[in-house]
Amino acid sequence: MVSKPDWLRVKAPQFERVGNVKGILRDLGLNTVCEEASCPNIGECFNAGTATFLIMGPACTRACPYCDIDFEKKPQALDRTEPERLAEAVRRMQLNHLVITSVNRDDLPDGGASQFVRCIESVRSLSPKTTIEVLIPDLCGNWEALETILQAKPEVLNHNTETVQRLYRRVRPQGDYHRSLELLRRSRQIAPWLYTKSGLMVGLGETDAEIRQAMVDLREVDCDILTLGQYLQPSSKHLAVADFIPPEQFATWKAYGESLGFLQIVASPLTRSSYHAEQVQKLMQLYPRSSN
Repeated sequence: MVSKPDWLRVKAPQFERVGNVKGILRDLGLNTVCEEASCPNIGECFNAGTATFLIMGPACTRACPYCDIDFEKKPQALDRTEPERLAEAVRRMQLNHLVITSVNRDDLPDGGASQFVRCIESVRSLSPKTTIEVLIPDLCGNWEALETILQAKPEVLNHNTETVQRLYRRVRPQGDYHRSLELLRRSRQIAPWLYTKSGLMVGLGETDAEIRQAMVDLREVDCDILTLGQYLQPSSKHLAVADFIPPEQFATWKAYGESLGFLQIVASPLTRSSYHAEQVQKLMQLYPRSSN
């Protein structure tokens, strides 16, 4: 096993604010990817008064060997009260920017697209000034379901590519590299006003050339925003870390991505897909787009 380097240590959170966020989540019966996926930044984000909400979960219909979300439990029927409870949490937490993600729900005809829409609409009814980012699964290539989500007009459509093409069968056995790229391409085609976003994990055995090629592939489908972060093994049952990538390499990839034309790149060992997601609001001011 490769030893974890010093740059992956995180500061202990201030438990007063962390407890406040947890209290709201427990009171409203909501899940977060921060908790379900064992995110290393949970203390920092909860301390800042924010969280990434995980809808339609916590059970997932896929068994990705890098992910700590439970796939052994049977997915439940959609909870029609979830959108209202989510909206109430956003109101109580006074979020300026909201990230909604979900487990994979391949058992549903639309992959859960209708629940994303209900969540967006409920949040807009209580917090109309909150910008909304949806981090969606690949919907098994159901492009009608994708269009359904886009018709609700989230400001940001995020779909993680996760890894390079060569490693897909091992890392995302039920996913498809080209399908993920196609989802991002279609999103910009259907909703040209949208900001599209994707994320890559590193440290799974990919090469520098493969990461750069994945970045080129993402720019070819007009992806605006990219996150790059170090993969961390959740448990001994999950894929092992092949390499711990030093911070300076992330800086090199960030510079390369900027040269390709990404509007925004967040890249560091501890970066996750929703890490500092609110920074997109600065991008919206610099590169405004209208959905009207």
